[in-house]
Amino acid sequence: MMSGIKSTARRWLPRPAWLMMAKAKAHTLDAIDGLFGRRDAMVPPRAARFIGSGEYTRIGDEFLGHFTTLCGLTADSRVLDVGCGQGRMAVPLTRFLSGAGSYDGFDIVFKGIEWCRENISAHHPTFRFHHADIQNTEYNPGGKYAAAEYRFPFDDGTFDFVFLTSIFTHMRPVEVMQYLTEIGRVLKPGGRCLVTWFLLNPESRALVAARRSELPFLHTIDGCLVTNKDVPEEAIAHPQELVEAMYADASLSLESVRYGSWCGRAEFLSYQDICIASRRGPSVPA
Repeated sequence: MMSGIKSTARRWLPRPAWLMMAKAKAHTLDAIDGLFGRRDAMVPPRAARFIGSGEYTRIGDEFLGHFTTLCGLTADSRVLDVGCGQGRMAVPLTRFLSGAGSYDGFDIVFKGIEWCRENISAHHPTFRFHHADIQNTEYNPGGKYAAAEYRFPFDDGTFDFVFLTSIFTHMRPVEVMQYLTEIGRVLKPGGRCLVTWFLLNPESRALVAARRSELPFLHTIDGCLVTNKDVPEEAIAHPQELVEAMYADASLSLESVRYGSWCGRAEFLSYQDICIASRRGPSVPA
């Protein structure tokens, strides 16, 4: 019921109006948590979050399950979180990775990195958070670097596993291509990556056209569908055939695609579509 109300508000109300409604709800729930002593130091207050809708803990735990069952993540893996936000995926990994494993995350929003350093790294020194001052119309308009030219600050073949959740859904194809190339570079041969998308294929296009999608993808930019022609990075859906070609160009083998509910599907794994890929080449001996 609440999901339907949220979907209707986002479709018909101006963006500032539904953002104001969401912020008011967040402040109310934070106040209730404080009143009843339910504040968790490893979870940022709702009103301070910028990582999108959804339950912070539930979604983090959900994706830890995807990392292990779909990608074979192990406790001693070296992990890179591209677009780590406020640690939604990092927090459950603190309970999973062993001392032999490690985590690095970077994000374009500095306040999220600050929160993660103060609340996660302070207790888990193998979890490192880095600020990437990359320009993004929606999240970091004054950024120093262009995403289409950004080089990840890590050596070649550093990581066993790289993941991006709700990142390429805010990036244009030329930027996505650069990031996929960098993922292929920093992954060890045989290493895997998990990426979430809004993928456009015959099924999802038909559902979007029928206005079944929770997000109103009404405009075309760079061959993609977007919800806001003035700020395309607000939400971007990419053609699946283009995505498959970009993986191939980045020397990544696309292993599987698990479709999401975002467009109104009856059968789905998660909210966004999930792609699992691996870097071409033999596995590196431990």
